[in-house]
Amino acid sequence: MTFSLGIVGAGQFSGQFATLFQAHPGVGDVYVTDLLPERAERLAEAQGLAGTFPTYEAMLESKEVDAVAIFTQRWTHGPLVLQGLNAGKHVYSAVPMAITTEEIAAVIDAVRATGLTYMMGETSQYNPATVHARNQIAEGAFGRLFYAEGDYVHDMDLGFYEAYQYSGGESWKETASYPPLLYPTHSVGGVLGAWQTHAVSVSAIGVVDDRGDGVFDKEVSQFGNDFSNATALFEVAGGGSFRTNEFRRVGYPSHIRESRFRFFGTEASMEQLATVALWQDKKGVKDISELLEPKPTMSPDDPSLQHIAPELRAAFTSGSAPVHDRARLPQSFDNLHNGHEGSHHFLVDDFVTAVNTRSLPSVNAWVAARYTLPGVVAHDSARQGGVRLEIPDFGDAPQ
Repeated sequence: MTFSLGIVGAGQFSGQFATLFQAHPGVGDVYVTDLLPERAERLAEAQGLAGTFPTYEAMLESKEVDAVAIFTQRWTHGPLVLQGLNAGKHVYSAVPMAITTEEIAAVIDAVRATGLTYMMGETSQYNPATVHARNQIAEGAFGRLFYAEGDYVHDMDLGFYEAYQYSGGESWKETASYPPLLYPTHSVGGVLGAWQTHAVSVSAIGVVDDRGDGVFDKEVSQFGNDFSNATALFEVAGGGSFRTNEFRRVGYPSHIRESRFRFFGTEASMEQLATVALWQDKKGVKDISELLEPKPTMSPDDPSLQHIAPELRAAFTSGSAPVHDRARLPQSFDNLHNGHEGSHHFLVDDFVTAVNTRSLPSVNAWVAARYTLPGVVAHDSARQGGVRLEIPDFGDAPQ
């Protein structure tokens, strides 16, 4: 059983995912559309896709397309997802799910009403540290988990200027000021993807940027945002807390590892830095770095990555780590590029399997809401000077 797929947005990420979707035995024809038609044409020609559509609306009207995969600017996802679901298409969306509580609620309502598959492609769901912590939690190795940390530390100087210029054109500074806490799913999802709970309240602090180059300038920003760094402390259901950092001005080698995690329980703890990961209990310390280290599957100098800033290429080349269980993946993925610490293969397979079996994907709408909404509320808290705010919850996915 196969379905046809339309790629929405022919930017830096979509080409890598188009390759994987096209190679998956559960997917048939793959199409593409972009606001800049020449980009769609280039991608279709380079990868031998089934064709292009002049607009997203034309793609949604076509009976040749069963599902869409959205790789557009991060603040556009909510409305585009709703369009797709309401047009009768299954939807895969890059992160974040949306940027307001209302948009998130509307997506959940649409998934419930249509019965269609929705999945958010959160890479931290299969980050090796999250996978290992999830396995250890399931075995009770931590004892009672009571605290965790998730950081997404990616300096603007390490590829983000080029990325925003590529996607934003002449007005790129207006969107490069995107609030860090509205892109929370790498840090929040990496924690909650292991710890089976959800955030119920938050207090957050934002750091006003001082670079003075027009990025993170309220007068320039489309979002009225001048925070380049932010920290949030969340209370979780069942007792305990976790803290996240979203940093865009930071002296840290994000090209080596941009997401990192820590978990603390009554019997054991786990801590990850840029190049080292440790498992610790009351007896001692064990270095688990090798267990969590993906092996590259592609050279950063590969011609397919020439349009991507060198500092961002590691996100496209990582293979799988020893902790990853590849037994469920199609053999057609064995020699294909991977990315974001080995997550891309698993995310594509999750969505394809969910559509073809009509089952819930790992990061379904309800899980996606729990990964996204905490950051939305945290940004409000930071704008109010750190006031503690309650986080709405949409519950678990219906079985």
